[in-house]
Amino acid sequence: MKKVFKFLFKLVLWLLVIPIIGVVVFKWVPVPATPLMVIRYFEQKEAKKETVWKHDWVPIEEISKNLQLAVICSEDQNFLKHKGFDMKAIEKAFDNNQKGKRVRGASTISQQVAKNVFLWPQRSWARKGMETYVTFWIELIWSKERIMEVYLNSIEMGNGIYGAEAASQYWFKKSASKLSKSEAAAIAAILPRPLKYRANPPTNYIAGRKLWVMKQMSFHGALNYNKKDEK
Repeated sequence: MKKVFKFLFKLVLWLLVIPIIGVVVFKWVPVPATPLMVIRYFEQKEAKKETVWKHDWVPIEEISKNLQLAVICSEDQNFLKHKGFDMKAIEKAFDNNQKGKRVRGASTISQQVAKNVFLWPQRSWARKGMETYVTFWIELIWSKERIMEVYLNSIEMGNGIYGAEAASQYWFKKSASKLSKSEAAAIAAILPRPLKYRANPPTNYIAGRKLWVMKQMSFHGALNYNKKDEK
């Protein structure tokens, strides 16, 4: 029995320690791949479809501020203010779900980075618990600008398309640094379901979402990481 408890203790310890090591390493090192990228690759192979895996890491200086602002306005408007968890959004989502309306999430950009880079996509209480744990360390160790850099280089933005540079080339035939406000808003608009939606040419639904994102960008004003991020 002691051996079993000893084994379980070591297992839990490693589950807690390994993510911290990863967070420290990826504070400086580009993320080469994510679990979702690997999963999508094998899904394509299993379905006997053409395997597409486009992922080109670029520093945040080479990603248009328009796209950085667009994803904040679309995905997490309190990104620069919170410490990884948007309590108001969580409360709003809980109330909305309790009323029986369409289920809404409240994941911040920091939480999405924790899930995409370190964990697996399927929903479960175990994954949500680990997501909370990893998010805490990400916010503690990384700057907001680094969180955004990893986020925009790692997220799925189309079928086999990962990160801002690959998405910009795929959807608009230009580098991520050259994205206009309208183009950035179009990419941000498809993020909830990037395998279903297209940024260019957009459907009527995405065109409407794009206009909403652009309005939010105008309300937000210029992007300034240093305003709330003194690390």
